Amino acid sequence: MEIRFLGAAGCVTGSRYLIDTADARLMVDCGLFQGFKQLRKRNWAPFPVDPASIDAVILTHGHIDHTGYLPVLVKHGFDGPVYATSGTRALCGIILPDSGRLQEEDAAHANRHGSSKHHPALPLYTEQDANRALDLIETVPFHREHPLPGDGRFHYQRAGHILGASSVHLEAEGTSLLFSGDLGRPHDPVMPPPDPPGEADYLLVESTYGNRLHDRTDQSKKLAEIVNRTAERGGIVLIPAFAVGRTQAILYALSGLIEANKIPQLPIYLDSPMAVSTTALYDTHRDDHRLSTQALRAMESRTTFIRAVDESKRLNHLPGPAIIVSASGMLSGGRVLHHLRAHGPDPNSTLVFVGYQAAGTRGADILAGRREIKIYGSMVPIRCEVESLHGYSAHADADEIMAWLANVPQAPRHTFITHGEPDAAEALRKRIAAELGWDSEAPIIGESFTLD
Repeated sequence: MEIRFLGAAGCVTGSRYLIDTADARLMVDCGLFQGFKQLRKRNWAPFPVDPASIDAVILTHGHIDHTGYLPVLVKHGFDGPVYATSGTRALCGIILPDSGRLQEEDAAHANRHGSSKHHPALPLYTEQDANRALDLIETVPFHREHPLPGDGRFHYQRAGHILGASSVHLEAEGTSLLFSGDLGRPHDPVMPPPDPPGEADYLLVESTYGNRLHDRTDQSKKLAEIVNRTAERGGIVLIPAFAVGRTQAILYALSGLIEANKIPQLPIYLDSPMAVSTTALYDTHRDDHRLSTQALRAMESRTTFIRAVDESKRLNHLPGPAIIVSASGMLSGGRVLHHLRAHGPDPNSTLVFVGYQAAGTRGADILAGRREIKIYGSMVPIRCEVESLHGYSAHADADEIMAWLANVPQAPRHTFITHGEPDAAEALRKRIAAELGWDSEAPIIGESFTLD
């Protein structure tokens, strides 16, 4: 058996793992690269093997950096099957067509304004490509063994993180592999904790926060302080949030603060059609989260859901105080950029980051101190207050990753550290060696290993 790391190696994006056995070629995850331009360019590079030669794809969860390349694979000849949990399939039904539409809109915008060196500019894939990919997805329940092409089989374990998120335990040719996927947190207020890892010959573990600890102080108290002082100034609280997972956690937190009379009952706007659709999935996938029906209804009643473009545009002239939650979470695109352009120059307003900001994104630049950001060709001054709340992360931090690893019944033969920036992966490698005594390494993109 051979494994090849085609993404999420030396970086925190583009999750793609290719596994070759004697009689099958499998892929675990099929994500888009995000962040720096040199990473995004990898999405356009020829795939290193013929997509038609891949027998099956197994998805860990629905985030675009784990699923967003699937339409490209289908466009170039892959015809399935694709395996996913029910929650992941539902999220893909929202995320992938939306991504295809955005690709088409970006290409059309470039052609109208002549802003691309390609003539004509073409989308990476279309909404039609995304829908073709969706037709290939087959749902597999948690904790139930499922056969794979050749002599392989796999089962899903809960990873927490977001709706439907899983770790993947795969066996073929007498060898077992455990892919952690993106691990959630053991005490997350919205998502269940990750299942214990189980035993495997080879382990692949994410390291997004491999060198950091989340703030253990009461995040809702900090959020309340931010909202209250911004409200006193009459400003807008602008929260860029990932449409899947983080948005719902923030809305739930805000709803709880209003319920407890810790913040005033300000208007709360959710301006992201994808996030609005995702929030509706919490009603139909009750087993994937902790929220009660009562909590969901309260959260929804206190939020104005924005879909139409005209409604979104009106928020750019919104008098404060008010709260706007909008995607994308790293300010890499979407409606939140229009709101940042409108409210970022206002010193009475506050920009609040509630999730990971990958290197090369506008969010990372602002957190690093940059106070002038390019948005749609113009430089926008950032004069608003800037805050970051790390405790709302849906990723396990370094201690939580180590606690998950400590539950492995027997040391794996080898551990691969993935899905992290180099410093985070190296810090986790050192901890694994020092605390667990395991043999581990952080592969680079394109590297392959033979697994005995």
